[in-house]
Amino acid sequence: MKKIYLSLVMGAGILFSPHISSFAQGDYPTLSQIDQRLKAISGSGSPAKLISLVKTEGGKDIWALKVGTGDMDNKPALALVGGVEGFHVLGVEMSLRFAENLVKENASALEKNTFYIFPNMSPDAYAQYHASLKYERRGNAAKVDQDRDGRVNEDGYEDLNKDGFITMMRVESPVGEYAASEDDDRIMVKADRSKGQKGKYMLFPESRDNDKDGKFGEDLLEGIAFNKSLPYKFPAFQPLAGEFAVSQPEGRALLDYLFDQWNIFAFVTFSPANNLSSPMKHNSADAKKRIVTSMLENDVALNAMVSGLYNDGVTQKAFNQTNQGTDGDFFQWAYFHFGRLSFSTPGWWIPEVKNEEGKSNANMDVNFMTWATAEGQSDVFVPWTAIQHPDFPNQKVEIGGIKPFVRVNPPFAKVDEIAAEHNAFILKLAEMRPNLEFHNVQTEKLAGNLTRISVDLVNNSTLPSHSEMGLKSRWLRKIRVDINKDAKDLLAGDKMKLIEKLESYEKTTLTWIVKGSGNVDIKAGAPHVGYASLNVKL
Repeated sequence: MKKIYLSLVMGAGILFSPHISSFAQGDYPTLSQIDQRLKAISGSGSPAKLISLVKTEGGKDIWALKVGTGDMDNKPALALVGGVEGFHVLGVEMSLRFAENLVKENASALEKNTFYIFPNMSPDAYAQYHASLKYERRGNAAKVDQDRDGRVNEDGYEDLNKDGFITMMRVESPVGEYAASEDDDRIMVKADRSKGQKGKYMLFPESRDNDKDGKFGEDLLEGIAFNKSLPYKFPAFQPLAGEFAVSQPEGRALLDYLFDQWNIFAFVTFSPANNLSSPMKHNSADAKKRIVTSMLENDVALNAMVSGLYNDGVTQKAFNQTNQGTDGDFFQWAYFHFGRLSFSTPGWWIPEVKNEEGKSNANMDVNFMTWATAEGQSDVFVPWTAIQHPDFPNQKVEIGGIKPFVRVNPPFAKVDEIAAEHNAFILKLAEMRPNLEFHNVQTEKLAGNLTRISVDLVNNSTLPSHSEMGLKSRWLRKIRVDINKDAKDLLAGDKMKLIEKLESYEKTTLTWIVKGSGNVDIKAGAPHVGYASLNVKL
């Protein structure tokens, strides 16, 4: 075997103690353990308040954790969302660890920020990780006719080799499109017929054709996927999407809750989508469409800046991370429909593995198996084993393949260092919140018991007060400036003034001519940028 070189060594630069949880564990938590940890975080005297937004079709809680001090609704807020895909169990654990770390070790971050943490938006699907039959599930517990044939869940996965995992089945066939990879004969790859390659196998998920329609595993024993049911580019008539957008209790409850939280300035979502290690690109044609489908130009620049911060702090470097959003997902909804800055990361991906010639394999399954071998991960593949299949009585059928979850979620022993680096990044992003300040206050006495007041309102932040999309959608509230003086005593200047946007480090000069004596109070702000107050003696 050739010597393998890993291009990535994870785990440098740990900024926080990895022992942030009081729950000693050696694997990703069960739903019961998640509930226990959330209740421990939000116990008596904690700055974290825990509520259940709704129960899913399967009777499981959708938890929301609001963390902060003082007037939480009028401080800039960062929202963290995990479990948008049921099979991405790492995102749930990272959300929990951030909440635990925030409450126990970073209370100072709450002085100027509020945090909303939604640790698991897919608990029905998440439970499959700990079930006796393991497969990468997306949908909730709703009963859905996925293939629209009038019968519900009649063609789901079946554990044909009785090993507790749903993998793949390959069927020898002269019309098969798949062949064993030349680099790893355990891995099936599609034959490139333009290069004269011939397929040997048909490839299906481990299942039977119970409804005899020639398809396998197309009417799964699962319902609607949260991350495929949101309104942005809703994939109508597709399996797992639902009859209409936001058709499920968990999606509706989350969006209803968010629409009342005016103070959120940005989202971080743990999901397979990734615009942090690789920022989004601007497409001017798509940005000009009636339904905008490209991140707007100024927001792309902000994405690139935040991506730089992410890559500086996260030691693992991305490899083949091309998913920058899928139809109906949450990460894109938060930007295109909700108007907030929206960032997403899987948190971990299979590192690039190079051989002694310095070359890597573009096939991610081959790359994964090479990495697993180098890491000593021996329990990640089910060897191809022949079975008797009733739908292929005269053909050779074998069950095998990479086990569920292992390509998407790292070994649990790696989570400490992954979570620590992402905790640090999220706290740095929170520090970048829009920040309004008054500077250069000047008063000038005028004749007739009048005073001219002038002051600069500054956004002292690397982020603008409003995303370009938020401004375009007219959804984010404008900056409001109030002076507590009767209109009859204002000879110049507005008693109430609205400012659409302040760019990074931009200032605007405000001026009033006020009649009378004493003091006046001036207040400027909006929930998502916070408020600045000023008392001026006339």
